[in-house]
Amino acid sequence: MNSSQFDNVSVVKQANVYFDGKCISHTVLLADGSRKTIGVIMPSSLTFTTGAAEVMECVAGSCRVRLDGNDQWQTYAAGQSFAVPGDSSFDIVCADAFHYVCHFA
Repeated sequence: MNSSQFDNVSVVKQANVYFDGKCISHTVLLADGSRKTIGVIMPSSLTFTTGAAEVMECVAGSCRVRLDGNDQWQTYAAGQSFAVPGDSSFDIVCADAFHYVCHFA
């Protein structure tokens, strides 16, 4: 998961834009049929909902995350990741630009 690039992929041209541009990502389709999104969250405090389970890989920057049902915040930085259950939500706070890859289950 910590490779600096994905090879032999297709990229959906249109960006995914959330929260009035505070989060922008692109969908990447891998040769094995899996799907990922690669994006950036600008400084903000946001709540995301999930359909499928996902793993958020931190590429650059850092964030604080509180998973649905938890009271405690966890801090993640480049090289770390966190898992989010399907049909759930999480709060994320970013003080600076936070670059990520979202791996879907």
